[in-house]
Amino acid sequence: MIELILGGARSGKSRLAERLAVESGLAVTYIATSQPLDGEMSERIGHHRARRPASWALIEEPLTLASVLREHARADRCLLVDCLTLWLTNLLMLDDQVRLTEEREALLECLADLPGRVLLVSNETGLGVVPLGELTRRYVDEAGLLHQALAERCQRVVFTVAGLPMTLKGAAL
Repeated sequence: MIELILGGARSGKSRLAERLAVESGLAVTYIATSQPLDGEMSERIGHHRARRPASWALIEEPLTLASVLREHARADRCLLVDCLTLWLTNLLMLDDQVRLTEEREALLECLADLPGRVLLVSNETGLGVVPLGELTRRYVDEAGLLHQALAERCQRVVFTVAGLPMTLKGAAL
């Protein structure tokens, strides 16, 4: 099953994904897309790391997500990707539209064939005002388009607010 878990910053989306991974009863591989480029991000990474069970495998991959998913997905494994909007940011910062398009399409194409359970965590960024600046507007647009395409392909989509999950598609939690 492929699941998309959306929410704003500190909405509880990562905690929900981690809970679902534990409850799956499967071996878990956590795929981190962030890069510790500053002190604040290093703190966030440390916070997430401290919450995860020591038994979980960890893969840090900021760009080639589809290839990692294909390589590690197994019927007896749960893959938890946190988070897609950081992955998208990493690709946008390359300033290479061809690479962005290739990686996005590779992700969307690989989902149908992945065995096991896959939990995709992402920030919902399109609920506020239109942001100032071309790159920020592009980021919000790209995230929104990615989320729409993923929601079509996922068996369950959950939106998390204040730690409360709302099932938008699929079986309720």
